[in-house]
Amino acid sequence: MVRQREESAKTYEDNGRPELAERELREIDIIREFMPKPLSDAEMRSAVNEAVKANNATCLKDMGKVMGSLKTLYAGRLNMGKAGALVKEHLCN
Repeated sequence: MVRQREESAKTYEDNGRPELAERELREIDIIREFMPKPLSDAEMRSAVNEAVKANNATCLKDMGKVMGSLKTLYAGRLNMGKAGALVKEHLCN
C-alpha cells in the first residue's frame, strides 16, 4: 500500500499536481502508523542467530527451515532479502 502511494505521489508530482501528491504522502504517514515496526540490523542478526540455533541448522540445505521460521515469527517486520543473506553468511561459516 505504501509503495503504491509513493508511486502515485511521484506521478502526481511529475504531472504538476502537488495537491494530489500531498494527499498520497499524508495517507502513507497514516498507513505507517498501523504497520509493524521493522527490525533493526542488530535485531535482525539476533533473530537469525536464534532461528539457526532453534532449527539446529548446520549447512545451506537447512536454509529453508530457518527462513520459514523467520517468516513465521517476524512476518511484516523482517526484510527477507537481508535476512536470507545473513542466514547464508551464518551457515557458510
